[in-house]
Amino acid sequence: MPETGSAELPVERWIRGSTTHATDRVAEEMPVALVYHGVPHVVMLATPANLEDFATGFTLSEGLVGHPSEIQSVEVERGADAIDVRIGISAERFSHLLERRRHLTGRTGCGLCGAETVEQAIRPPPRVGTGASLSVAELHAALIDIQGQQPINALTGSVHAAAWIEPGRGITCVREDVGRHNALDKTIGALARAGADFATGCMLITSRASYEMVQKSATVGISFVVAVSAPTALAIRVAQQSGVTLVGFARREQHVVYTHPERLT
Repeated sequence: MPETGSAELPVERWIRGSTTHATDRVAEEMPVALVYHGVPHVVMLATPANLEDFATGFTLSEGLVGHPSEIQSVEVERGADAIDVRIGISAERFSHLLERRRHLTGRTGCGLCGAETVEQAIRPPPRVGTGASLSVAELHAALIDIQGQQPINALTGSVHAAAWIEPGRGITCVREDVGRHNALDKTIGALARAGADFATGCMLITSRASYEMVQKSATVGISFVVAVSAPTALAIRVAQQSGVTLVGFARREQHVVYTHPERLT
């Protein structure tokens, strides 16, 4: 039963007409069921590491609770081929959850995971507060720093990361996963479990900025999202409406600001 982010497997490596037998590191991917008070809610394919963070972040970013204090317990039960993460939430929140109960298997890189209706899927997040400001120099320093803070990706080359940048401190938290949404949820969860204030930093994601990435961030109060790839038009519209600063195509010595540029100084 894997408890890390990667596995070592035998491979045949072909280079310039010559074949050699070797071993290679590949990313782990397993079904992870999130179960609330014994009721299965959703199954996601995820890297089986930092699952307490994942469950906490998902519960917050999907609006299943409004505050980390409403998450009462998180327990990981590992099986041979799948993992159950059992989450306890407040009675009032669980009652609301039963009303919007859904069962769906989320695929790697999926879009609107777990939504049965358009209203559930396109859930307008609340407008964020003033939030943190970040200098261009700090942003680009973080883009360099993140490359050395992705141990699973360094071994496998196939996972996403989400990193929390604090002005004046740089990157203070990073989580990785085969799914970009999962990586974001893991970082949100890790920050929540540490008692962090989501209004004090910026989220850097090593993927495109799709609608759900902005939605999840804004739902927990993150006002600044930076993606190394492109945003979608819907992501830009939601960022504009919710007050989120959205930066895309963030690479060495370049970036594009799509919404609310005042936070990037």
